[in-house]
Amino acid sequence: GPGYKIKCELDGENQFHDRGVLSMAHAGRNTGGSQFFICHSRRNTAHLDRQHTCFGKVYEGLEVIDAIRQGDVIEKIVITEE
Repeated sequence: GPGYKIKCELDGENQFHDRGVLSMAHAGRNTGGSQFFICHSRRNTAHLDRQHTCFGKVYEGLEVIDAIRQGDVIEKIVITEE
């Protein structure tokens, strides 16, 4: 892990794992760090609601999410500042 732990934030109206939601991965309550996941659909995600912190949502480029498959490998990442 990254050497620190982030507490879960599970209150509020936006803690539902709908399509495009970004959520914190963890190994148990209050153990979040640097890993996250993106929900492909609402199907089979109800068990995550109010268990994993939702912190963002993809609104544009959903077709990129649709193209992601299990086992895909990131070949290159370019970070640019605007």
